Amino acid sequence: TYIATILAIIRAGLVPVLVPPDWDTCNIDPESLESRITKKTVAVMCVHLYGAPCDMSALRVICSNFSLDLFEDCAQAHGAQFEGQKVGTFGVGCFSFYPTKNLGAMGDAGCVVDRDKELIERIASLGNYGSSKKYHNHLIGFNSRLDEIQAAILRVKLKDLDRENTRKQQIAKIYDKNLHENLVTPFKRIGYKSVYHIYNVRTDRRDELKDYLAEKGVGTEIHYPVAPFSQPAYLAIFHNQSCAITSKIHSQTLSLPIDSAQSSEATQLVAELINDFFT
Repeated sequence: TYIATILAIIRAGLVPVLVPPDWDTCNIDPESLESRITKKTVAVMCVHLYGAPCDMSALRVICSNFSLDLFEDCAQAHGAQFEGQKVGTFGVGCFSFYPTKNLGAMGDAGCVVDRDKELIERIASLGNYGSSKKYHNHLIGFNSRLDEIQAAILRVKLKDLDRENTRKQQIAKIYDKNLHENLVTPFKRIGYKSVYHIYNVRTDRRDELKDYLAEKGVGTEIHYPVAPFSQPAYLAIFHNQSCAITSKIHSQTLSLPIDSAQSSEATQLVAELINDFFT
């Protein structure tokens, strides 16, 4: 995940405990999760990485068995579905509207969704200096409001979200069909509907491939070059945690161009260049 997920936990006054990802999906591994739960555990935060949903059935069972709250980091997964249900509706859903997201504002923005009215009112108050009544502060809060201009832009763009997601899914299919077998492409399972905020591949020759594509005029990105447990600011927190699977993924991961405005021809060209690299 990105460091923002972990930072949210720390800002809440809690201690983050990392869970190994599933090798195929890069999302939280439910089987590994149970071994990390202790009497001190209060919640599980899952990340729908790259726009692909986590195994929400397994996670909900675990959270129910251990009486844990469930939070969903949906920052990259607007409109993604697990068995026909939208992500962000299984637990407390946390969305980013950063401009590059499938649903992006013109600046920083985000929201939290949940069925618990009291919780949502509390979150709204926390984002407004801890105030639900002007000049009255009943909580120690933040200045973290979604301003009206961003909200107005998002209301307009929300109408096109399904169309934007569908186009990204079409581009992903072109990659799936044409990319060289040496690449590990996004894993697909029945009942999991990704919205491909990022089309991420993996290869042991990641750096070579990235440089090769750059020479050909194709931009790529690494999500993410440095794992959270290796970041200088967090070494004291994660110094004793084993993250072998995560480390391997970080050394291989590469994100290919995928945008709703991207043509099928351009996508095909990227695939051909990658195939030329391997052959």
